[in-house]
Amino acid sequence: MQILTSFILAAFVGYAGAWYLGMLEGNFALLLFLATVVTGVYWLAERFYFLPQRQKAVALLEADAIKRREALVKQGISQVDMNITEARSRLLAQPWWLDWTAGLFPVIIAVFFLRSFLFEPFKIPSGSMIPTLTVGDLILVNKFHYGVRLPVLNTKISEGTPPQRGDVMVFRYPPKPSLDYIKRVVGVPGDEVAYLNKRLTINGQVIQTVALPEYFDEDAMRYFKQFEETLGEQKHRLLNDDDRPAFIPGADDFAFKQNCRYSVEGVVCKVPAGHYFMMGDNRDNSLDSRYWGFVPDKNIVGKAFFVWMNFSSLKRIGSFN
Repeated sequence: MQILTSFILAAFVGYAGAWYLGMLEGNFALLLFLATVVTGVYWLAERFYFLPQRQKAVALLEADAIKRREALVKQGISQVDMNITEARSRLLAQPWWLDWTAGLFPVIIAVFFLRSFLFEPFKIPSGSMIPTLTVGDLILVNKFHYGVRLPVLNTKISEGTPPQRGDVMVFRYPPKPSLDYIKRVVGVPGDEVAYLNKRLTINGQVIQTVALPEYFDEDAMRYFKQFEETLGEQKHRLLNDDDRPAFIPGADDFAFKQNCRYSVEGVVCKVPAGHYFMMGDNRDNSLDSRYWGFVPDKNIVGKAFFVWMNFSSLKRIGSFN
């Protein structure tokens, strides 16, 4: 078992190392699931086989000690020093290969349950959601708000609240589902979304915006126009960059692209059933549905709702819309 366990642990370490070095594309959900299964098997083996075997060895040791003590007493030796505590402890102790498998199972299954069905941490990798979310924000994603899904497969097993316009949602990037993206829900199934001359219109109704003081982006070292927009019941801020054109350059081929009409003014899209139209709040610096298409329901990960840490700015901690 020591050799087998060494190979298993080496495989996990090798996979994580290759992922970290960029030699392969990792899948943390799958890695956590496999770790849960492997450590769970070892935990069951420890509970129902290895531990009883060690307890049996201790019982034999104690029975042997009693027999020797009785034999010595019969010989008239009453002062018997037979301390077997240390030997008993050695026999009951878990070997290293069980410490690193069965011993970790309670922690790993707790993390697996929390991450798969309740809340998942997520780090903001880019500035596409500025000013709502900034690079380095560590956020929490509600995994059950839109319905409970099976880990790894992401298959929905219970209905939740349907995504609403204005929600900040984490989803699997349609062109590359191994990547998680975060954007704002702008269009729900059946909506006609128009983004023309940097003005958003949904189902023929112009979404009103209110001008706010300019936003200073410390990374870009420049000011951007800032507005407050209301989508559904959600008020949020957005940025516009006057130096960027209104038209959408280099849109990919994607499913239901025939539902979209591109022009020099921007794009108009009819959202198909079971899909969502996503946009970043940093409107002119966001790679979103305007470029790669609609997000299918099966790609939904969860609703983002709370910044739990930003090591560069602790004042960022808190809920957001």
